[in-house]
Amino acid sequence: MEKDTKKIQQLHEHRDNLFEEISKVIIGQKKVIKQLLIAQLSRGHCLLIGVPGLAKTLMISSLAEMMDLKFSRIQFTPDLMPSDITGTEILEEDRRTGKRKFKFVKGPIFGNIILADEINRTPPKTQAALLEAMQEHKVTAAGEDYKLEAPFFVLATQNPIEQEGTYPLPEAQLDRFMFSLNIEYPSYDEEIDIVKSTTIEEQPELDVIINRKEILDYQKLVRRVPVSDNVIEFAVKLSSNTRPEDTSIDFVKEWVEWGAGPRASQYLILAAKASAALDGRPSPQINDIVQIAKPVFRHRIIPNFNAEAEGVDSDKIVDKLITTIKQHG
Repeated sequence: MEKDTKKIQQLHEHRDNLFEEISKVIIGQKKVIKQLLIAQLSRGHCLLIGVPGLAKTLMISSLAEMMDLKFSRIQFTPDLMPSDITGTEILEEDRRTGKRKFKFVKGPIFGNIILADEINRTPPKTQAALLEAMQEHKVTAAGEDYKLEAPFFVLATQNPIEQEGTYPLPEAQLDRFMFSLNIEYPSYDEEIDIVKSTTIEEQPELDVIINRKEILDYQKLVRRVPVSDNVIEFAVKLSSNTRPEDTSIDFVKEWVEWGAGPRASQYLILAAKASAALDGRPSPQINDIVQIAKPVFRHRIIPNFNAEAEGVDSDKIVDKLITTIKQHG
């Protein structure tokens, strides 16, 4: 336990160093960066929702650079094939013997941090190839399994505008993502800083802050972080009360078509553990659950027609649910 306490303090120091280093290239977005770190330490994947030009690619490639991890960006388009992601077999001739044999050429999925750009622009078959790799941590080609190297972290972006000709991810596939993160516009002052820093000749180089082995150790550490029963009970109450058939809360029955499954409860606890460890605390509290509830539930709670007519989205439902459960237990 003493060894873990020391490691938690080291992780906290690494977090501060990562924030400081990434601020050389990313202005603001500290909350989103912390949530990305939480997801990575929890071995989860993220959906990023934001309009173009908010430095999503730069943010993710910068994280990969500071962690000395292999970064791959896949631009999803309507004509993208599954083999364009996973890899393909080519016929190769051995110059010495003249014999021909098939050789598997690995695709861009064989990285540590994968940016799946505009995942909703590609047909379901190609989406499924990515989602299968996320779930299984391997790629199968011609009956052979090729393992993906850990850590393996997928960030899929969706553009919230121009929805014509897109293929929305089904709810069952959305559930495989730990978080759905909204990337917001910068403030006025932040935008001034962004313009100043990106329109000059010199661009800063980032230092490596944390290595692959340390990340894998910290992922194991997060699993060992103890959680009190009252925190687990709060997380499960929150999840189960999003389901209209399982709750007695009137506004949930009135506004929700589908609620979150048990995976949401698991992710709430894992994220709370990672959040506490990043902050240098030995154990999570209920407030940690509150802080990460929206990213966990945003894509898992499906508001119905009544909610949409009243301008109520999943974030508003989560806010109201947290207040209700805190008041009535």
